[in-house]
Amino acid sequence: MWSFSRHSCPLTSLLASTLLCCGYLSTLCSAVQQINKEELRLKAHEMFMHGYNSYMDNAYPDDETSSAELPAFNQTKIPPYSAYALSCQGRKRGVTPSRGDVDDSLGNFSLTLVDTLDTLVVVGEVDEFERAVQLIITDVRFDSDLVVSVFETNIRMVGGLISGHLMSVLVKEKHPDKLQWYSDELIAMAADLADRLMPAFNTTSGVPHSRVNLKHGLAPHLKSQQDTCTACGGTMILEWAALSRLTGNPIYEEKARRAMDFLWNQRNRGSDLMGTVLNVNSGDWVRRDSGIGAGIDSYYEYTLKAYILLGEEDYLYRFNKHYEAVMRYLSKGPVFIDVHMHKPNIASRSYMDALLAFWPGIQVLKGDLRAAIEMHEMLYHVVKKHKFLPDAFTHDLQVHWAQHPLRPEFIESTYLLYRATKDPYYLEVAKQVMDSLEENVRMPYGLFCIAETFKYLYMIFAEPSDLLFDPDNYVLTTEAHFLPLTIGDLPLGDESVRLPRRMLIDPNEIIEEGQDKRFESACPVPQQMRTTDELVSFGSSVRKNVNKLLGHVTSITAALSGSSEGGQQTCAKASDRLKAWAFSATNMDHLAQLKKMGIEVEIHADGRLQLSHSAQAAEWSSSDPATAYPSPHAS
Repeated sequence: MWSFSRHSCPLTSLLASTLLCCGYLSTLCSAVQQINKEELRLKAHEMFMHGYNSYMDNAYPDDETSSAELPAFNQTKIPPYSAYALSCQGRKRGVTPSRGDVDDSLGNFSLTLVDTLDTLVVVGEVDEFERAVQLIITDVRFDSDLVVSVFETNIRMVGGLISGHLMSVLVKEKHPDKLQWYSDELIAMAADLADRLMPAFNTTSGVPHSRVNLKHGLAPHLKSQQDTCTACGGTMILEWAALSRLTGNPIYEEKARRAMDFLWNQRNRGSDLMGTVLNVNSGDWVRRDSGIGAGIDSYYEYTLKAYILLGEEDYLYRFNKHYEAVMRYLSKGPVFIDVHMHKPNIASRSYMDALLAFWPGIQVLKGDLRAAIEMHEMLYHVVKKHKFLPDAFTHDLQVHWAQHPLRPEFIESTYLLYRATKDPYYLEVAKQVMDSLEENVRMPYGLFCIAETFKYLYMIFAEPSDLLFDPDNYVLTTEAHFLPLTIGDLPLGDESVRLPRRMLIDPNEIIEEGQDKRFESACPVPQQMRTTDELVSFGSSVRKNVNKLLGHVTSITAALSGSSEGGQQTCAKASDRLKAWAFSATNMDHLAQLKKMGIEVEIHADGRLQLSHSAQAAEWSSSDPATAYPSPHAS
């Protein structure tokens, strides 16, 4: 569908966002409800400010607003969010009762304010942004005797400070009466915090330990914890490369690059897949299951975005190898499975987790627009069915874990698909997400999703004139912090200065310029284009096919469960063979069918399934070869 020059970024599908035809929206009224973008933008602003002001009034300078103890829920339904009600006080490490490892993201450093800083600029609250910058410089310190997550502290605090610094410089330039006193304090704070994380990199492999003490570095008990996830070690390069380019100190990028290089070398050479957990000293894999969700997700994301930001083709080569492997072994139509990295034809678990919802956005950046639309539509099907995306759901789209911790990945992918296509359909998706948050999540004391979710929602509904800057000049980190593509133009060591690049280029501009040299390193360099009306029609066709397939899955699942739409018992035909994507370990009919085939199912404590087969124990087998998706268990 798309082709790229040797030096281009793989973002060709984003070209379409400049091609919206005047009057085209009127033709979509019959298919998509007319959307008032201005009204929705103002609503996104109001909801963000409600959450932000509630935090500042009730919790600042603590890291976040506290929440009540969670009760037990029926695991077949996502609980009402009133059960998670935020209280009118802050959460402070060492004072508020501990929640265990989850509190390792907190460091008594006003996490929510730092993490939300750049969103204030996005929504146009420049006065409050200046006040917030002053508060952070005055109040925030990093010398607490606390053990923190290296991963969380990097993406939320280091990334937030870097982006806050860049926004401060931008506001200072755009508003001569704002922040004229600012003198790079936030970038100095980012370097201070990164220096405190640096001891974590003291490993044989260069992959950092998962935790470090802000004051004392690596205590003996932290050194003994040698296992870390792939995402934890591979989600540093964007922030730390930016920090090196902005401070002139190469050590940060060198550390992050070494970790990325080591992880790449540890991939399975046969499948090009990554495992989930490895030892930071030996490099041995502790968990070899491979997916695109929890434990691996942002490693793949940062491999691609490192190329986009820095322009170094090694990262693009690596991502393309990983992407080919993911689509070969993990993609089963619009759904995805987890497999064993060394035995990629064997599935390792029976559900998907919500973190994989970032993948359609990555597919947009890659330029694989059809696959992005397909997977996003599958996810939206789940959202419509359950109001939110469950934290885990089965391959037949049923709830597996009935929690929804307000993850932003689905709306992130919705944003990128809208930017790629300008398809009003994705405005409707974003509206439904925001309506669900308003109806089910909003509490008197705030909303616990102000750093990322409302940033994406506001940008989806905003016109260019509503924003202080063009988001297409920036790479968004995994925590949705802004890093300008000009970072890649800043030299490191003896590297030559690169030409400017953008996430989006108007194809009409390129046509007018012809073979102008200034576009040779642009991102992207298009060889083929589609107008917005063609993309909207294309997307509608793809979604129609996906929904037809999902309807087939639903009907077969209902048949295998022994019920029809009318609630009456029904018998599944022998030809309706149980398929991997439809299997549920809690369905007794499914287990009975497997037993007849000589297959025993063992459920591990972490939810993974182990299937063992004995031909002698088999009573019957189906000869029907029809499949909706290829079986993940097929050899």
